[in-house]
Amino acid sequence: MSDTTTSLHRKINGAGDLQSVVRTMKAVAASSIGQYEKSVHALADYYHTVELGLGVCFRKSGPASLMAERKRQIAAGAIGAVVFGSDQGLVGQFNDVVANYAVKTLLALPGKLQVWAVGERVHARLADAGLPLMGLFSVPNSVKAIIPLVGQILMGSETRYSQGEGTELHLFYNRPMSGAVYAPVSQRLLPLDDNWRRKLAELPWPTESLPEVIGDNTTTLRALIHEYLFISLFRACAESLASENASRLAAMQRADKNIDELLENLNGTFHRLRQSGIDEELFDVISGFEALSAEEK
Repeated sequence: MSDTTTSLHRKINGAGDLQSVVRTMKAVAASSIGQYEKSVHALADYYHTVELGLGVCFRKSGPASLMAERKRQIAAGAIGAVVFGSDQGLVGQFNDVVANYAVKTLLALPGKLQVWAVGERVHARLADAGLPLMGLFSVPNSVKAIIPLVGQILMGSETRYSQGEGTELHLFYNRPMSGAVYAPVSQRLLPLDDNWRRKLAELPWPTESLPEVIGDNTTTLRALIHEYLFISLFRACAESLASENASRLAAMQRADKNIDELLENLNGTFHRLRQSGIDEELFDVISGFEALSAEEK
């Protein structure tokens, strides 16, 4: 009986320590969700400014030739894709959801595939699906760390384009919805969509003074397109990180609830065994007392 209560006491202490870790991870995940969501909201005004600038450039005659040149080069190239996942576990179905969505979408596209994964976990799932993986990026661990990652992706994309490979570029990531819910989404960054270009060209200017492009219109357009690509990649990464932490938070909440139930069962069993032991000792004392009383009589 003593060994059983000792073992239960050890299990209760272990479950309590595990619950402390789980609750710490819950707090970290909840805090991380907030910072990544704030970074996405902070981009809204700047993104709108870039859209207005692109709209001005698209009203000119110069962009048409630039867009046609890019499309001609891309038409002969491969299809590039960046899939955002996670390096760490304890995120539920986070990597499975985005990997399955990316595999289903990419296999339906014609052309040679070139896939880059952000995160070791999603990299392994894409490899199991048989996609041609060209590289692996580490998942940023903070908002500041997103910028170097975006720079690496853009540099690689520009290098392939300058070498005449002219790939399309698709993004796949999980976008946070309400609460801990997220959904896989995709975005085609290159080539730029004609409908998107026309909508930007029709954007009304916020003031009565009509803008003009100073200098070479094509140079200005290239700079604004670069900013558009940067913002799109940054937002995709930040939303993926927010979704990852939301999934981890939900997993930790389930784990916390399971540990509570386990502790309740362990404590109940421990108290029952302890009470049973006390009862047995009392019975032994009473039996001994009655035996001594009978002998005295």
